[in-house]
Amino acid sequence: MSALPLPPKALTAYRPFWAKRFGPAPFLPMSRAEMEQLGWDSCDIIIVTGDAYVDHPSFGMAVIGRTLEAQGFRVGIIAQPDWQSADAFKALGKPNLFFGVAAGNMDSMINRYTADRKIRSDDAYTPGGEGGKRPDRATLVYTQRCQEAFKDVPVVIGGIEASLRRIAHYDYWQDKVRRSVLVDAKADLLVYGNAERAIIEIAHRLARREPIEALTDVRGTAFMRRTDDPTADGWFELDSTEVDRPGRIDNLISPYQIVDDKVCETAEPDAPKPITIHKIGRIQMPPRDHTVVRLPAYEQVKSDPVLYAHANRVLHLETNPGNARALVQRHGERDLWINPPPIPLTTPEMDHVFDLPYARAPHPSYADEAGSHDGATKIPAWEMIRFSVNIMRGCFGGCTFCSITEHEGRIIQSRSEDSVIREIEEMRDKVKGFTGIVSDLGGPTANMYRIGCKSPEIEAACRKPSCVYPGICPNLNTSHDPLIKMYRRARALPGVKKILIGSGLRYDLAVQSPEYVKELVTHHVGGYLKIAPEHTEGGPLSKMMKPGIGSYDRFKQMFEAASAAAGKKQYLIPYFIAAHPGTSDEDMMNLAVWLKKNGFRADQVQTFYPSPMATATAMYHSGLNPLKGISRDEARGEKVDIVRGERRRRLHKAFLRYHDANNWPLLREALKAMGRADLIGNGKHHLIPSYQPLTDGSYDSARRKNSTVVKPAATPASAPRKGQLLTQHTGLPPRVTGAARTPAARPGKPGKR
Repeated sequence: MSALPLPPKALTAYRPFWAKRFGPAPFLPMSRAEMEQLGWDSCDIIIVTGDAYVDHPSFGMAVIGRTLEAQGFRVGIIAQPDWQSADAFKALGKPNLFFGVAAGNMDSMINRYTADRKIRSDDAYTPGGEGGKRPDRATLVYTQRCQEAFKDVPVVIGGIEASLRRIAHYDYWQDKVRRSVLVDAKADLLVYGNAERAIIEIAHRLARREPIEALTDVRGTAFMRRTDDPTADGWFELDSTEVDRPGRIDNLISPYQIVDDKVCETAEPDAPKPITIHKIGRIQMPPRDHTVVRLPAYEQVKSDPVLYAHANRVLHLETNPGNARALVQRHGERDLWINPPPIPLTTPEMDHVFDLPYARAPHPSYADEAGSHDGATKIPAWEMIRFSVNIMRGCFGGCTFCSITEHEGRIIQSRSEDSVIREIEEMRDKVKGFTGIVSDLGGPTANMYRIGCKSPEIEAACRKPSCVYPGICPNLNTSHDPLIKMYRRARALPGVKKILIGSGLRYDLAVQSPEYVKELVTHHVGGYLKIAPEHTEGGPLSKMMKPGIGSYDRFKQMFEAASAAAGKKQYLIPYFIAAHPGTSDEDMMNLAVWLKKNGFRADQVQTFYPSPMATATAMYHSGLNPLKGISRDEARGEKVDIVRGERRRRLHKAFLRYHDANNWPLLREALKAMGRADLIGNGKHHLIPSYQPLTDGSYDSARRKNSTVVKPAATPASAPRKGQLLTQHTGLPPRVTGAARTPAARPGKPGKR
């Protein structure tokens, strides 16, 4: 961390607010009655969230609430309020400092709609899994209601919905570019990423009576400013179309070479000259902490896909906390300012956050009279992570369809081994229903714990979007030794019978440590291990920034060898994406052939979901590849094959479910059009048969000559239901039944994809 700019004030270095004398609450209050029991006459901060309140470090409202409580502030929770009026937002009275608003652990639109824009019937973050308990674009609606309830109270928005919409962004549901959520919400401040550091500073400065309009220097925040605001004086402004011109292709490592001459004219007389421009010679860049990069205005990017892709490229190149500069984007008559990303938490700070006195249970208001959270009150996301432990944050994989990097950053923030062990022991001793099985020790990725750049100086200067694509960076420390040590210590704890790894595994990293693969397979796989090659073909993989299928094959060999050595029959469950930008029909056909050859069947499939701000979403909207540089010259820029339209998206999903008879007519038509009718037939080497089942269970006349008519057998009561794992009778690997994942949507993993 020493190479990062301006080492920040530690989370625990602030003088506590006076209300710390009240001590920690069993649960953060959700009613006036609870406040009175705690002896409170008011709340200093009220958090409004679209999720049910679960006091557990996997839920954002609990993490932020407990973190602020540890600073001495009285924090209340309004969870899933009735948004039809402002009444529910007055339940705890007027907060002394501010409202904190978040849509929840998921973007509210991804939570509500499928990749086909159909309404979901359930919500994992609601008691009973009931859908419809939060509004669309919840951040906007909640903010408006807070302002209606108490007009003079500042509103700070955050969470993954605000984080991924902090800039002008393509909105898949309306098929257009929308303004920053801060503009539409009319909130006072936006915090993005993991917000502990920013929200603590904001709370203490507001408690010191600083006006919220003065909080323009907090990292990890965005705010609005008039274009003629004199407080913006003294900044070096670089035009993004000059530093990364849409017409030139730059290297990812250092894209900024040219600065607008106007900067020199507006600089203060005594300020250092920000740049010297020569055709030959060294370029002196202005100081980063006083530099702002001006992106094309909202009005430009909404109507020009080339400028949209350019702005997205520059945004992603300015995400490293060690070298990122502030960004500014005009929206009408005002400027949206985005400060550089927050400095990652140190290990002691991570321990502090995770060691706070969480109740590790849903709020008692969700329980029935017997105190149970079963039945209608069960919260599916809580049930999923109830016996899991988050050991780290961040991901340096850089997958273009994923939003982890945009939200949590690519620098891994790890807890100490002691902190993780303490949480397992607390879970064992306090969480009702613990049977000795830990469902997961992981995070965004299971095996990035304590992995990072070997050199802090290189890390602080790097602009690469991935440390593992197109290959593993030679500066990356790939040692899995700390993780192996933790696994061994954790499973030796009294009362712990088994520790499973449920988070996704980065297998191209795992193969760098054969000892880790052996440890994992021997002790921490419960029969099945999920990994995500996402595709087999180079075209889509290059747009995803994922390794080739050869890496999967190498890991599969190691996995099977270790399973055999342990005397176990265990299987890999690979996930694949349909309809990702850069995927041709032939690519999906080849993937389907690979799936059949390897004996995999997918009961549910994952279709590309254009989440806000992701690089792949910029590809989807613009048809261009920001990874290669943006150019209006078709000979220089790279166009991307975009899978649009219901029929083509349906075809790509059908290839993943080649075994489903309902898809055979569509696949036959497509294969014939592609000149691959040779894949239609009744042999083992064919992809789909030439016959079609009829509704009465018989088959049409196109079935194999002299073949026996096979009628579907009645499903026995003991047969696994759809969605459960099935092992094929042929002895091949298991059927793939992974749930349809979305980039920002894994329950219980706050701020994940």
